Amino acid sequence: MPDASSKPGLDALQAVLGHRFAEPRLLEEALVHPSANPRRSRAKSARRSIGKPDPAARDYNRLEFIGDRVLGLIVATMLAKAFPEAAAGELALRYNALVRQESLARFAQELGLGEHINLSRSERDSGGAGKPAILADALEAVIAALYLDGGLAAAERFVAAHMETRLDDSTFTGAAKDAKTALQEWAAARALAAPIYRVVSIEGPPHEPHFTVAVALGDGPGDGAPEQGRGGSKRAAEQEAAGHLLRRLEQDT
Repeated sequence: MPDASSKPGLDALQAVLGHRFAEPRLLEEALVHPSANPRRSRAKSARRSIGKPDPAARDYNRLEFIGDRVLGLIVATMLAKAFPEAAAGELALRYNALVRQESLARFAQELGLGEHINLSRSERDSGGAGKPAILADALEAVIAALYLDGGLAAAERFVAAHMETRLDDSTFTGAAKDAKTALQEWAAARALAAPIYRVVSIEGPPHEPHFTVAVALGDGPGDGAPEQGRGGSKRAAEQEAAGHLLRRLEQDT
């Protein structure tokens, strides 16, 4: 595969990322949308016949899977250090706001990532380079590429350089300050039933209870697959659960 650094535009992207890739193929793979992978359907047939993946038929899906976990670890650690006195419920709300699809897409837009994503002609013509889901997935794939090429330190430097100032930014955390409202509005906008909350357990002494609450939509996406949240009050637990469910639903749509 040609050296990524020799391709127009990728020099500039590596400068933005603050990392020169020792294995440029990782950055290339992170920028390949499934629609631009002509070998994908043939690779599926090959996998069924021989049980092995075709390494030449890669798009960013595998890296996005890794990047989601790497980003989660980095952001959770940053928040814990930035807010040492915050309860877990508050940290979860801030976390959900920072890693939700809209926030990651905005982050990717600021980097100009869309112009580097390899899309099929039809996907690009339909505005794929600006679709939040594609931008967010590509960003997570790039974070995985940084992690695999330069270790956790390289991924941390990149995420910190662009997210550290946003940890307490109301632009990014405002949506999570009332995750229950955001979830209700998300369901209403799609004509789905309202969220249903259920107390799973109450633990701890009476003066310091710990609630676990589950939430699921009454029908449609999320039905039968609730998310849980914990907190020192029922409302705090509901907020955390709502944030978890909202993030999952946004990722699935």
